[in-house]
Amino acid sequence: MTVAVYPGSFDPVHNGHLDVVTRAARVFDTVVVAVADNSEKEGLFAVPERVDMLRAATAHLRNIQVDAFNGLTVAFAQKRGAVVLVKGLRAVVDFEYELKQASMNQRLAPNLDTVFFMTAPAYYFLSSTLIREVARLGGAVTGLVPQAVEERLRKKFSGKHLLKGDSS
Repeated sequence: MTVAVYPGSFDPVHNGHLDVVTRAARVFDTVVVAVADNSEKEGLFAVPERVDMLRAATAHLRNIQVDAFNGLTVAFAQKRGAVVLVKGLRAVVDFEYELKQASMNQRLAPNLDTVFFMTAPAYYFLSSTLIREVARLGGAVTGLVPQAVEERLRKKFSGKHLLKGDSS
């Protein structure tokens, strides 16, 4: 049984993440989507909220598990019995950063490989940072995030700006 770990902050999860998760689920027996709990970085959504959003967004995929972790990604992956880390790539800029990270992970855990999935072209431009910024400024994120995530973003930013299409 091949276990893969797909780590990230997922703050919030968007359709580019889900594209990678869905394709990884077709390749590996079990994919653990691992939400990083970085206490030095304040997120828009608390880790339990991110876990909930990911569980809801991946509920239709039977071989997906969602968990949170802190510390080294490789330590978490080894604890979960993973042999592969899954990483998504959008552009050349991502590759340089991810290659450095994969090289360090390989040094720390030689039996743990990294597999890269190119995000579907429709999502090359997406990032959680961009989603947060657009939502904060009142722009529409429909079709870029799951509907439940869009609703949570709307609630987070209500009173500041309204997302397009919101008549309340």
